[in-house]
Amino acid sequence: MKTKLFLFLAIIFCTSTALFAQKISIGIKGGANLGKISGQSFKDEFSLGYQVGGFVGINFGIIGIQPEVLFTQTNVDTSSNFSSIYQFNHINDIQLKSLSIPIMLNLNLNKFLTIQAGPQFGILLDQNKNLLQNGKDAFKSGNFSLAGGIQLNLSKFKIYGRYVGGLTNLDNVGNADSWKAQNIQLGIGLSL
Repeated sequence: MKTKLFLFLAIIFCTSTALFAQKISIGIKGGANLGKISGQSFKDEFSLGYQVGGFVGINFGIIGIQPEVLFTQTNVDTSSNFSSIYQFNHINDIQLKSLSIPIMLNLNLNKFLTIQAGPQFGILLDQNKNLLQNGKDAFKSGNFSLAGGIQLNLSKFKIYGRYVGGLTNLDNVGNADSWKAQNIQLGIGLSL
């Protein structure tokens, strides 16, 4: 009986110590979103957009998680091949506005440097209706990506760089051309 009581108290002690030892931070972040969509229909170049949102950081020492909610804008142009594939003219300045939800696993190398990696789910909020005739939606409404990057922690300020590679084919038209989003995100954050 004493062994069970001792084991129970040890589990309670370890659990409560772990809960109180974790550091929770809430903050805002924003910056540049260099985005492109791969595929022969689009120009093979990154275009400047933006991203802004918030995060919750939960650290357990060397490991932590950082769920985020970001509003992102990706700007792309179609390539010269677009008109031959879809039978209408080249279209410039396509804007995709999305709600991105990354869940980053943090590896805290030291007090100042964190490596991040994790999945990201994106929900398309707004898209150009001029891509296809009759306002037909050209892009799928959701996508799944993998993200990875590095973050510098300077007191309450965070400076980060991240690459996000899309895994979902965004083409909702059904052609053989595969459209996948790629983003390079650079920005700053502030823990509140």
